[in-house]
Formats: sequence, structure tokens, C-alpha cells
Amino acid sequence: MNILYFAWLRERIGLRQEELAPQATTVGALMDELAARSAGHASAFADRSAIRAAADQELVELDAPIAGAREIAFFPPMTGG
Repeated sequence: MNILYFAWLRERIGLRQEELAPQATTVGALMDELAARSAGHASAFADRSAIRAAADQELVELDAPIAGAREIAFFPPMTGG
């Protein structure tokens, strides 16, 4: 599974993306798993209220299943204008 990071998440983690075979079954559990990978990951996922997620380019909630997803992206909330 390809994990993508955008904006300040990318800066804190130090990676644009990484390829993983997570044990997690939901987006929220994936965030828990990722937070345990490094201090940068832990910092990035410390405040989940400031993070949005997409599975295969569709916005999803934290309880969304990730089985079968090829890509999960994490990014800050977007604003319109």
C-alpha cells in the first residue's frame, strides 16, 4: 500500500510517501500504526482533528476500512476560496 503525506505532515515525517504492508484494518488504526514508526510520524499524527484522509483518492473517515486500497493519503484540511 502506498502511503502519501502532504504539507506539514510530509515535513514532520520527512517523506513524501512510503510503501507499506500495514496490519491495520481502518484509517484510524493505520494512523496508530504509523505513529509508532518514528518520532516524526508520532508528531505528525498527534492531533488527528487536523488531518484528513483519502483512500484511492476518495475522502474517508477514520473508521473507514482500508482493505483493498492501493493508496492512502494524509493531508491537512482544505479551504475553499
